[in-house]
Amino acid sequence: MKKTFASGNMAIAEGALTAGLKFYAGYPITPSSEIMEYLAEKLPEYGGVLIQMEDEIASINAVIGASWAGAKAMTATSGPGFSLMAEAIGLATITETPLVVVNVMRAGPSTGVPTKTSQSDVLQARWMSHGDYIVPIYSPWSVQEAYDLTIKAFNTAELLRTPVVVLSDAVIAHLWDPLTLMERGEVEAISRKTPG
Repeated sequence: MKKTFASGNMAIAEGALTAGLKFYAGYPITPSSEIMEYLAEKLPEYGGVLIQMEDEIASINAVIGASWAGAKAMTATSGPGFSLMAEAIGLATITETPLVVVNVMRAGPSTGVPTKTSQSDVLQARWMSHGDYIVPIYSPWSVQEAYDLTIKAFNTAELLRTPVVVLSDAVIAHLWDPLTLMERGEVEAISRKTPG
């Protein structure tokens, strides 16, 4: 166990590392970009791979492919990118593909207001796309909960074989607070059952 001081975005990245993240694909978008920036430095130290993709659609599809290959995989975005990912998240749901999507919400429809916080993507996260499916959603209210719920999101994804959404916002993303980090061995990290 280690105590530190971190932002919500850093806490999400650390939670993913603690849960066993091995692949991250993303495209920079405010206010989630710091997650990818932090993981670009840290993920290789954990034996993982990070790829900056050409857009959000490519990002979610790369994450799906990595999960199909057996890696714990994640992407992070904000509202406009989340909209672009909806069809692929539906694919991941129907194919029972475990993965984590972090949506750091910002205000407004379309490209919105990148620097204004909002919780306006709640209904979109719940009823994301056609096909009458639901995915688990965890929404942190603190830096510590951003860390804890990211670990829980990975465990839920692996256990239920489904995409899981971590629904944060710009306030949590940029809030700095004390954070208690656990070592990988101190946290239950569920891995999917594989054939054979």
